[in-house]
Amino acid sequence: MNKKQLALTLFTLSFSLFISNKARAQEADRYVGRQHVKFQTACHPEDVKHYDTKTLRQRFVMEKVMAADSILLTYSHYDRFIFGGAMPVNQTLKLENFWELGLDVDKTITDKYFLYNREVGIVNCGQGDGVVIVDGKEYALSPKEALYVGRGHMKDKKDKWVDTNKSVEFRSKDPKKPAKFYLNSATAHTHYKTQWITLDGRKGSLKAAVWGPVGTTEEANNRTVYKLIVNDVLEEGPCQLQLGLTQLNPGAVWNTMPPHTHGRRIEAYYYFNLPEEQTISHVMGQPQESRNVWLHNEQAIMSPEWSMHAAAGTYYYTFIWGMAGENLYYNDKDNIPVIDIR
Repeated sequence: MNKKQLALTLFTLSFSLFISNKARAQEADRYVGRQHVKFQTACHPEDVKHYDTKTLRQRFVMEKVMAADSILLTYSHYDRFIFGGAMPVNQTLKLENFWELGLDVDKTITDKYFLYNREVGIVNCGQGDGVVIVDGKEYALSPKEALYVGRGHMKDKKDKWVDTNKSVEFRSKDPKKPAKFYLNSATAHTHYKTQWITLDGRKGSLKAAVWGPVGTTEEANNRTVYKLIVNDVLEEGPCQLQLGLTQLNPGAVWNTMPPHTHGRRIEAYYYFNLPEEQTISHVMGQPQESRNVWLHNEQAIMSPEWSMHAAAGTYYYTFIWGMAGENLYYNDKDNIPVIDIR
């Protein structure tokens, strides 16, 4: 083999290795510090009709959301939506940048951090109190309370680009009764200030909007809705993220009645406060091609824009709904008469 042939062979091997590594980088799980990210690609509804149970769960379900001293995230290709959980027990946890956020691709970006061009909503779904620390400032979150943190890359008053919200950390006040922070994140076009949402509207915070009880006992869907990160609660923003909490009242099992689709938005559901021996049947799919997925306590599922969503549990429970898409109009949905579902 002459020098020219050797050089060509080495180039071919190097290029093949580059392509192979790039493909693996796009498919592999991401481990950064105590943060673990899994990825889910978008699916065509005509294909979903043919999925078996295992495939359906792989494409849409987040099987484990909370793990001690870890941040577990799912990066969905539906609207580049990220959902997951942070459960600090003995450690303080930090949101980390990872390759798929695109910051490592652009060599002109020097400060690479999770919220560079994203917004995030955080809710404490645990039994204990916790603290979210944004660039050193602490926000105390009791159960059912939330924090909105806006995009960090922004223009200041002098129209110069600056960076803020570079560090988002999570801590529990009592390791024996840890907080469990559920997270939703969407891409953001502009910066809005950090806003703290509480149930009592205590000093320095915004008060959550409570709606309900809604539904009826006769229809087994009597529930209370807490609007946390929506534009009629926040003083400014959000860009596209909306997030709230719905608590079923004793005796109720059905959520989200009537079932509906969001043709202009996706939605992720996180179920919790369900006894470990109980379960939930989440209904998804096209209205004429419905599918059910059985979920347990502290599991989450993505609901694409083409998919209906509703659920019934063997026991009453609480869930968080998080949305992103074309608008912030809360009631933008297409209801489905229950007798039309197949």
